[in-house]
Amino acid sequence: MTQNTATTAARPINVADVLEAMADSIPERVAVKTIDDEFTFAQIDERSTRLANHLISIGVKPGDHVAVHSMNRIEWVDAFYGVMKARAVPININFKYLHDELAYLYDNADCVAAIVAPDYVDAVRALDLPQLRTLIVLGDEYDAALAAASPERQIAGRSADDLYVIYTGGTTGSPKGVVWRQEDILRAALNASRFGAPFDSVEQLAAEAAANENPMTLLAGGPMMHGGSQWILGNGHVAGFSVALYTEPHFEADKILDLVQKAQVVSLTFLGDAMGRPVAEAILAEPDRWDLSSLMAVSNGAAPLSEGVREEIRRALPGRFILDSYGASESGATGSAMDDGTGGPLGAPKFGVGPDVEVFTPDLKPAAVGEDGMLGRSGAVPLGYYKDEVKSAATFKVIDGVRWSIPGDFARREEDGSVTVLGRGSVCINTGGEKVHPEEVEAVLLRHEDVFDAVVVGTDHERWGQQVTALVQRREDSTVTEDDLRAHCRSLISNYKVPKTIFFVPEVPRTPVSKVDYPASSKLAKELLT
Repeated sequence: MTQNTATTAARPINVADVLEAMADSIPERVAVKTIDDEFTFAQIDERSTRLANHLISIGVKPGDHVAVHSMNRIEWVDAFYGVMKARAVPININFKYLHDELAYLYDNADCVAAIVAPDYVDAVRALDLPQLRTLIVLGDEYDAALAAASPERQIAGRSADDLYVIYTGGTTGSPKGVVWRQEDILRAALNASRFGAPFDSVEQLAAEAAANENPMTLLAGGPMMHGGSQWILGNGHVAGFSVALYTEPHFEADKILDLVQKAQVVSLTFLGDAMGRPVAEAILAEPDRWDLSSLMAVSNGAAPLSEGVREEIRRALPGRFILDSYGASESGATGSAMDDGTGGPLGAPKFGVGPDVEVFTPDLKPAAVGEDGMLGRSGAVPLGYYKDEVKSAATFKVIDGVRWSIPGDFARREEDGSVTVLGRGSVCINTGGEKVHPEEVEAVLLRHEDVFDAVVVGTDHERWGQQVTALVQRREDSTVTEDDLRAHCRSLISNYKVPKTIFFVPEVPRTPVSKVDYPASSKLAKELLT
């Protein structure tokens, strides 16, 4: 790969340009580690450059949307960077979606091409999508296309205004495409490894990376079709770090730990209890199996860790910090908190935040300390939702001349300036005029030693409008009863928040990225009530 030296102008603040600057500055540093392979920044740059040149050769134009439809593999990284190198936009496709869900997403996103793993080709070809002109199938076809493409950087015109789109997981409705300027996503979501420190140029990032003789390795353990895992990849590379990519078809705790050991991971990221619990329990079951001496901290995002799982992590990994982060597709990385285990049960998650975060009352005034409101972030925020002016207007507000993203999370400003996140407003339960945040009740249920997993939803009630209903997965061999769990809840939260009905289920419905699937949970609860 040869650098284009036709101009010495500063690079635009663009994700693709960050990768190219790192490849020029630290070409032999490992950028991505899998359980089987390692890829340097120079190799990732060349692979993605070849893909970009191939996309241009088949007619992909600036601004076009290119679907990436695959489980984790190195080609996902190629696509993440290569599509943006071509000035197109990678679109994350949930590989667990079936026909109707795929038809909606491909159509809504206006995908003109798709990079597809062989397992999903038939599903894509079964869709009626006149706009989708080209499938690039991973395997021999993809490898041949890259081999035939030029490794030279030939694409000019990239800018900070090029777009990045991330489709939300759709836990409370159909997925929505959140549209960001590239400079804004870099500053708002891909700068956490630098602790949000300001930067003036891509060249500054590359120089910092070259000066760092002891770069860390971060682990992206979730699927790359989830924004959180894309952001771990970006965070690592913006700082010149290595990123370990989990490429097994299913989440298995022992294989995650194999990767932590082999890649010498420093920071392991969980996506809530669904990842944190099995990893902690695997270590506790076989404490001498893995050398985890490189591991300094565990991070958590996307879904809260319950107190019970926190305790398991502390026992499995003594002396490590747990770094909790809060963010959303619509707001980027909004707050963080370091849990060293000395503060007792945490309750609802509380985060330290910057001056660009506010809690608003329903009439869009700053909420008083201790008053519940809606969480908002200003500064580098998205442009809106793709093709949805109504939802964009509802989420992105101009208040006193400042543009805010207010995606729907209830929160409370505390006396010390921190913010407690109470839960998603769209799943809030109104029972007899009282508002109940499901996440708060779920956290209480999960503190019971016999509860493995839990979800709380509102179901219809003739007298109260809605009642609080829980779906609970008991631990193996547990005989805990509905009355036992209600007594446990009454000891910790107000009576109106205690579930009126508790159903014991084999498994709590969750999305592929470990978040509670509220639509599926509501449907199941209604079926069980009839």
